[in-house]
Amino acid sequence: MLIGGIEAGGTKFVCAVGDEVGNIISKTTFPTSDPETTLAKVKHFFSHHDITALGVGSFGPVDLTKESPTYGFILNTPKTQWKHYNLLGQLQNDHAVPITLDTDVNAAALGEHKYGNAKDVKSVLYITVGTGIGAGFVQDGKTYIGKSHPEMGHIFVQKRENDSFAGNCPYHGACLEGIASGPALEKRYGKKADLLTDNPEVWELEADYLAQAIINYMLILSPEKIILGGGVMKQTQLYPLVRKKVIQLANGYVDTKNIENFIVAPQLNDEQGIKGAIALTIGSNI
Repeated sequence: MLIGGIEAGGTKFVCAVGDEVGNIISKTTFPTSDPETTLAKVKHFFSHHDITALGVGSFGPVDLTKESPTYGFILNTPKTQWKHYNLLGQLQNDHAVPITLDTDVNAAALGEHKYGNAKDVKSVLYITVGTGIGAGFVQDGKTYIGKSHPEMGHIFVQKRENDSFAGNCPYHGACLEGIASGPALEKRYGKKADLLTDNPEVWELEADYLAQAIINYMLILSPEKIILGGGVMKQTQLYPLVRKKVIQLANGYVDTKNIENFIVAPQLNDEQGIKGAIALTIGSNI
């Protein structure tokens, strides 16, 4: 049985065909442009494969409330060409198979839960720190969707008193995404993250803000594992810094023993999103 998957990111689309045990058989990647051009490429790729279902992990915000008149629409995205675009409707027009839609970060969380670094737990929080910041949560094999999907990248953390950076979020200024995402780092320092590797002050501040967010997520969701992914987390020196600051902020109130196995990197070599998109069609998420 062949299953299709789409990791619909704000920067790039990944389309793949795989099976129910996580094997990827065919895959393509292309930049995200306007909806018509992008989805034409999606349609062309899947026209060469006889898939039985299609799972989609989309950038957001996206309306996931099935009773809503705008179910499946991209909502207030800063990508203006996609704003209020009926993503699910167009995909249904183009592909005559059942389609399951979720967020890209929920898909990544599910991929790591089924096939990667969270196979050993019932609950996992996946946080991506890259072009934006977002998080997906899986409990007992099912992704979490509330009234709308969670927007954990837009929480507010305490800025340091000497931090005068106004933030980069067009909606909230200095929310977590506005001060700790890749574009925020570039705007703050005038260089992309990969050119700041040897500046320890950059990563100490970044770890501080990420750790604050993680403590809030821990206290609210109590996940059994937290996975930190995304382009900014390619700076592997962040992991021990974040763990250290989480222990300090927890201050003994919640269990932080064995933290090296609690806050971890993804295991699926940047395929957690596309494998999770395929997995959305399987079992309790169908």
